[in-house]
Amino acid sequence: MNKKNPAIVVFSGGQDSTTCLVWALRNFGEVRAITFDYGQRHKRELGCARKIAKKLSVPLKVIKMDMFSKLTKNALTDRKQAITKQEGGGLPSTFVPGRNHVFLSTVAIYAYQLGIHNLVAGICQTDYSGYPDCRDKFVKSLEKTLSLAMDYEFKIHAPLMFLTKKETVKLMKKLGGIELLKLTNTCYEGGGKACGKCPACELRLKGFSEAGVADPLTYI
Repeated sequence: MNKKNPAIVVFSGGQDSTTCLVWALRNFGEVRAITFDYGQRHKRELGCARKIAKKLSVPLKVIKMDMFSKLTKNALTDRKQAITKQEGGGLPSTFVPGRNHVFLSTVAIYAYQLGIHNLVAGICQTDYSGYPDCRDKFVKSLEKTLSLAMDYEFKIHAPLMFLTKKETVKLMKKLGGIELLKLTNTCYEGGGKACGKCPACELRLKGFSEAGVADPLTYI
C-alpha cells in the first residue's frame, strides 16, 4: 500500500465497515466511500453512514439499488421474514444472495471512472454468519474477474478477513476509533437503540466482551 494512492470503501455504517473506513484513512492518501440503499430492513444504517462519513470528512456516494427484493426473499429486505441463525448446514435468513458480488462490482465500475484501483470492504470469514460471499476465496476470485472484465487492475482489501470480532475491536482501538462506533448500526432491527438480542448484536457484544473494551453503542 502507498499512502499516496486513493481508495474506495464499501460502507454500510456498521461496525466492520466503519473500522475499515478508519483503517483506509490510515493507509491511503485519499478515501471515498459508497453506501447502498438496497431496500434493507431499515434505513437507520444509511443515516449512520452519512453521519460517520461527515464526521471523518469522507466523500460519500449513496447508490439506490432495489433489485434484491424483486429477485430474492430474505430477512434483510423483507420485514415479514423472521431473522434466524444458520441451522442444519443451511444459510441464515439474513443472507442476501449476490449482495457482496453486486456491491463490489458496482464500486469497481465507479472506481474505474475515477482511476482508483483500491477497493476496501469489511468482509470477514472468521466470525461470520456463514455467508459464502464473505470468504477469502470469493474475494480473490472477484478481484481477478473484475480486473479481467475491465482490463484494469483492482485490489480488493479486506483487512478484517481473518480477524475475530475480538480482534476487530482491538484493531479499532489501536486505530483510535472506538468512540466512533457509538454512531454505527449493527443491529438487524434498526431501532433507536440496538436490541442486543439479534445475531448481529450478539456477535458484536461477544467481541467487545472478549476484547475487554466497553461498547460505546446504546442498547435497549
